[in-house]
Amino acid sequence: MSDPSSMFSGTKEVDERFRFDEASLEAYLKENIDGFSGDLEVRQFKGGQSNPTYALRAGGREFVLRRKPPGKLLPSAHAVDREYKVLTALGAHTDVPVAKTWCLCEDESVIGTMFYVMDLVEGRVIWDQSLEHLERGERAAYYDAMNDVIARLHSVDYKAVGLEDFGRPGNYVLRQVSRWSKQYKLSETDSIPEMDRLMEWLPENVPDSDSTTVVHGDYRLDNLMFHPTEPRIVAVLDWEISTLGDPLADFAYHVMSWRLPPKLFRGIGGLDLKGLGIPTEEAYVEAYCKRTGRDGIANWDYYLAYNMFRIAAILQGIADLGIDTQGLQLIHGSTVATNAVLEGKGVDTAYITNTGFADVLTLGRQARAQLYELQPERIDPLIPHQRCFEVDSRMSAEGEALQ
Repeated sequence: MSDPSSMFSGTKEVDERFRFDEASLEAYLKENIDGFSGDLEVRQFKGGQSNPTYALRAGGREFVLRRKPPGKLLPSAHAVDREYKVLTALGAHTDVPVAKTWCLCEDESVIGTMFYVMDLVEGRVIWDQSLEHLERGERAAYYDAMNDVIARLHSVDYKAVGLEDFGRPGNYVLRQVSRWSKQYKLSETDSIPEMDRLMEWLPENVPDSDSTTVVHGDYRLDNLMFHPTEPRIVAVLDWEISTLGDPLADFAYHVMSWRLPPKLFRGIGGLDLKGLGIPTEEAYVEAYCKRTGRDGIANWDYYLAYNMFRIAAILQGIADLGIDTQGLQLIHGSTVATNAVLEGKGVDTAYITNTGFADVLTLGRQARAQLYELQPERIDPLIPHQRCFEVDSRMSAEGEALQ
């Protein structure tokens, strides 16, 4: 497998389909960013952003521009204005590390679509969650930094920072289960009894939780920018699907890395964590609870099962895009693993692997890659969920589903 850090880091010439009038942008920035001067240079980041992202340089200063992709889009997909809103609020009022924002442009006449501009933050994006390139004694500090920042995020008073209208408080998981169940049924290709069972059981057993916070939605190692030399996060990236929701559902998504094997989305399940100097799942959850003032997390397996269910629903949507995904019935693997919760077995790495959950994710990744070969404008293959530029109306973009 190619090294993602070399494939997706850095910049390149702007792709033809994502070019725009650079003179128009330069004129706009000189009017809307204090002290902006000099000739504008524009390059595109290599990474797989569903919102095209560019590096800007002018007058010795560097910025990042994120825009909606061109073309017909679902109404609430690629909401760069929401990214701008949450970044601005967190940057101004909290200690959650984010890039400083400068302006939001809703005038599509400038470069063709809505965009916003923020500072370019220097640092490292780390892809390998085993942190193999670091010394054993260094690794725990990086995991502690991840734990600290997500705890900080989930401790933000969203009303006090002006994000009261950023989503709907309460019943987050129930709404999500309902949304993904509908998405699944609309894209269903074969009957999977285990999935039907989950769609009945999950909404009936949602944990009681009155907690609502800002949730990132895709908090993981490679969405974090670390200091160039220190185990310190200088910016959290990719806020496209952030909203108001249940922090435990958000945290459980992050902790799924401990349940996924290394070959799939760079998980750490099954690795010798003690030998690597990486905290166990139990220790990591305990640290989060201490930071957020919890005695523990009741129904932890439920939150993990919910996130696995969501992945299964996403994969079903990929199958329904009409490409050759023979064997996608291995979705059975994820649903069987999730159903283990109902039978009191818990959800552990070995059980998931034995029931084919790993194969489901592999197949889903292959499906995305194949779709990208056939219709690259419809999907970004580098994000572990579907991020479609334009998809069947039966599958709304994940950003819409999370709001």
